[in-house]
Amino acid sequence: MSLLPLRTKLVIRRAVKSAGASAVGALTVGMLRTTRYFDPQKTANLFARMAQRIGPRLREQRIARDNLTAAFPEKSPEEIETIIAGVWDNLGRVGAEFAHLDKIWDFDEEHPERSRIELSPRTHELFHQLRLDGKPALIFASHLANWEMPALAAVAHKLDTAILYRRPNIAAADRIIQEMRQVKMGTLVPAGRDAPLRLAQALKDGQHVAMLVDQYLTGGVEVTFFGRKTRANPMLARLLRQVECPVHGVRIIRLPGNRFRAEVSEEVKPVRTADGQIDIQGTTQAITSVVEGWIREYPEQWLWLHRRWR
Repeated sequence: MSLLPLRTKLVIRRAVKSAGASAVGALTVGMLRTTRYFDPQKTANLFARMAQRIGPRLREQRIARDNLTAAFPEKSPEEIETIIAGVWDNLGRVGAEFAHLDKIWDFDEEHPERSRIELSPRTHELFHQLRLDGKPALIFASHLANWEMPALAAVAHKLDTAILYRRPNIAAADRIIQEMRQVKMGTLVPAGRDAPLRLAQALKDGQHVAMLVDQYLTGGVEVTFFGRKTRANPMLARLLRQVECPVHGVRIIRLPGNRFRAEVSEEVKPVRTADGQIDIQGTTQAITSVVEGWIREYPEQWLWLHRRWR
């Protein structure tokens, strides 16, 4: 049998995939640039309604339902569907807010009443402790509410930070997103083979290092998440082994009326082995448990649309 038909099919499939990616990239770039010309809050409300209408037709709706049913077996189907509706609402708002990254963090310490951001006195105290203690620190966050905002807060209030991020698969979208992120974000370190070395060096240089820690990672360490075994990225714990420093979590909570609350957690103490070394798995589990607690409080604001367990 000739291999020509098979090869032809593969070439066509790749060409179609490439063309499709280019079209999606162009659409993404156009949408992000156009959105910048409209009122951020009205656009967020519009995108939220659109996402709630379109989202349930996508396969991610079923993934979210499966994830939530496994995580909250005590909740009724109606409660699960209400949470999923909130997930789509939040995701739509994040999409609109992304086009306004240079404006979304508007907290003014001298006039907090003028801001859409709320900070508790303890969060304010912990943040300035991190900024002024002369030490590097590891900071973790999760895909809650608008997960880009912790990085914006760090730069806005002069916390020198290197941020690990994952590049979009679409090159055109990656370029425009990097342009937007560089407006008011710290040192961006793309995920890759050299990322651990670059982040470790940042810590040694006295910078703070921040990363999202709630993605499933093939080859990661085994942890328990919502009562089920999964695999998490151990990079933060491994960095801690190289440079011992404080570890804090940061979360954003979406409030009614297009408002937000930012919170810095108390220091998360590392788990140690019998000989005093940092226990990679135990420390990763401790961080995962903090994130799970956050999600249980506001499940509708977390990104349930990807497979969290395998």
